[in-house]
Amino acid sequence: MKEGKKRGAERTQIATRDEEWSDERLKTFLSLEPPASLPADYNILLKAYRGMTAELFERFLPFFIEDGRDINVTLDDGSTFLDLVSQHRKSTAYASALENNGAEKRKSG
Repeated sequence: MKEGKKRGAERTQIATRDEEWSDERLKTFLSLEPPASLPADYNILLKAYRGMTAELFERFLPFFIEDGRDINVTLDDGSTFLDLVSQHRKSTAYASALENNGAEKRKSG
């Protein structure tokens, strides 16, 4: 077993790059707890978006939906997660994955 240097919150796992993500690992995002200011489903999508490549995000979305999650969850202002992703210049693949799984834009602009 490798011993890695521990920094920041006493890491329990060695940082790795280009590793394989199993379905089980993708599903761990489904149990993330949101801060009080965000709906749980929006928080899960946000964390997955920030932590996964577009390909992994596309693999994750069916698990999200199968778990009974709402891909069109809205914030207090009525915006959906697709609204947020669509604002980002390099998020075309993520937006397409969301749309392919039933996500809709709610806000214009």
